[in-house]
Amino acid sequence: MAVFTPVSDDQARAWLQGHSVGEFVSLHPIAEGVENTNYRLETATGRYVLTLFEGRTDAASLPFCLGLTDHLADRGFPAPRPVRDRSGQWLGRLNDRACAVIEWRAGAWLRSPTLADQATAGAVLARLHRDAAGFSVPRANPVGPVAWRALADRCATAATGADRAILDTVEAALARLGDPFASDLPRGPIHADYFPDNVLFEGGEVSGVIDFYFGCVDALVYDLAIALSAWGFDGEGREIPGAVEAFRRGYESIRPLSPAEAQALPRLGEAAALRFTLTRLHDRIFHDPTKLVTPKDPAAFVRRLDYWRLAEAV
Repeated sequence: MAVFTPVSDDQARAWLQGHSVGEFVSLHPIAEGVENTNYRLETATGRYVLTLFEGRTDAASLPFCLGLTDHLADRGFPAPRPVRDRSGQWLGRLNDRACAVIEWRAGAWLRSPTLADQATAGAVLARLHRDAAGFSVPRANPVGPVAWRALADRCATAATGADRAILDTVEAALARLGDPFASDLPRGPIHADYFPDNVLFEGGEVSGVIDFYFGCVDALVYDLAIALSAWGFDGEGREIPGAVEAFRRGYESIRPLSPAEAQALPRLGEAAALRFTLTRLHDRIFHDPTKLVTPKDPAAFVRRLDYWRLAEAV
């Protein structure tokens, strides 16, 4: 359960006095996610998400993340709009955490998307890139090559057994990749965490894209590489037949890749697999057992490294 900071009904009721969202009705923990504390908030005017931002989410980045979703919502993209308080601000403080109220998006994420669903999700990611193009607030990638090196160094201080073997694979990938981001690739605001559990479906269509807190400005094809690495493989890291092709086909139906992007995709796929291997490895090694969240297995992304390396060799 992704609840790191408890919030009582009375605390939520008092905090909401600063918002025009109606009288407090109830608060329920949301079990999805591993980064922030999320509650389903019911008020007299409807349903919202109350989010308290935890450790890895840099509070200074939140104006970018919330501003991007607001920008996208203005353009009809299915992103949840942050709710301003009575003073016009998106962000407040609750229990010593930055926090925000965000629109609830109906729907559910797909545990077993069909190839048609893959193509739909790919097309929506391309729409995101298209609709976000006019958003001019800067934010560097918080989990780029510099962060990879720092995460690997910290993991090296405590990794043992299977974790040490994974770290050895990571070190080899780091040496091979260096900085894989070519300067000639089209850039813009990206989601950077476009996993199935951040894409809600209803009636066969995408009803919501959530959790933009790794959002940043980077190569658009890197965002596609992250998404392909997330959608194209099962929970053990095995390729789902036809999934990578279906997702990419959906994406390119809206935004065709340039030749440089197509050439860079396998290398950036390996970079995406490396990034999520490292963050998962770090979270497992340094897991706090008092937190009600289960670390995800890094081995599933180690297997994706091999897929992308072979794709680059073709």
